[in-house]
Amino acid sequence: MNPKKINIALLFGGRSAEHEISLLSAASIYKNLNKKKFEITSIYINKNGDWRVVESPLIAPADLSNGQFSSFLPWSKNDSPQAINADIYFPVLHGPYGEDGTIQGLLEMAGVPFVGASVLDSAIGMDKAISKSILKAKNLPVVKYLIILEQEWVKQRKAVLTKIRGELPFPLFVKPACLGSSVGITKVKEDNKTAPALDKAFLYDQKIIIEEGINGRELECCVLGNENPQASLPGEIFPYREFYDYRDKYIDGKARFGIPAELSSSQVKKIQHLSIEAYKALCCSGMARIDFLMEKKTEKIFVSEINTIPGFTQISMYPKLWEVSGLPYPQLLERLIELGFERHKKRKRSEENFNP
Repeated sequence: MNPKKINIALLFGGRSAEHEISLLSAASIYKNLNKKKFEITSIYINKNGDWRVVESPLIAPADLSNGQFSSFLPWSKNDSPQAINADIYFPVLHGPYGEDGTIQGLLEMAGVPFVGASVLDSAIGMDKAISKSILKAKNLPVVKYLIILEQEWVKQRKAVLTKIRGELPFPLFVKPACLGSSVGITKVKEDNKTAPALDKAFLYDQKIIIEEGINGRELECCVLGNENPQASLPGEIFPYREFYDYRDKYIDGKARFGIPAELSSSQVKKIQHLSIEAYKALCCSGMARIDFLMEKKTEKIFVSEINTIPGFTQISMYPKLWEVSGLPYPQLLERLIELGFERHKKRKRSEENFNP
């Protein structure tokens, strides 16, 4: 007798600027899930936030949108949501409205298991300014940075520029605080380019972070687990362009990767240690990818960012690094699903034990 398949609801698309990347990640996950073990319901979320059950993430983008959508809101004027029979939900939604705790909060409210980070770690990980502040408070090495609010920039442009000149040397990086995949990021080498870079970043967010540019190696390490997380071997990115930007990641495809990175054993251990410490500092669960910079001159290592729903395309570092660490893509997905069920059971037990 064949064991009952686990029903997975794969959520992809979403409202963020990383919509198209989500389609690529979901297609890759769909291909690598073991169809003998898992039944997959593919749920496409369009850029308006409406939901639709589709055949799979592999169909053409035009076909994804060709049909009737539903709102998940029970009081919506739309037709009632389509029935979904899922044992666990697998969000593959990069950026805001997917990686920031919003979809995780909806699933928590529904009381269903889901893969990946919880509400808290999703929200913290998405906000580079908050996560950077926590990492610094935990005495983890981070580069010099400033946090600028849009209101400050609108009202005090000259004062903000003066502050940046006084506190950060060139080059520097200007980033939206709550976006991923290098969307809206500018590397600034000259003073007269700073204001346009801020204007660009504020198109995507009301809060931005400005960081000191480090002449260093770009390294990544992947973490997997709940209470007892494990770190993969680190990898290295060799950008084709000025830095590993959106075009380099998803359009040109000319960046090179060191999988794993060429590092000494002590450097590998240090990066793995810092990865787990950062993971714990930000209260992470399920999975995350930790990005690092290693200064070429001093070999000092800085924690750069954390991504709680990293890319899952065929060339993405998260599955690639776990593969060279001994965990192939299909088994990695199974482990993530196990961790989602594990966290849900513990949360449910805690709720049941509460007796006011």
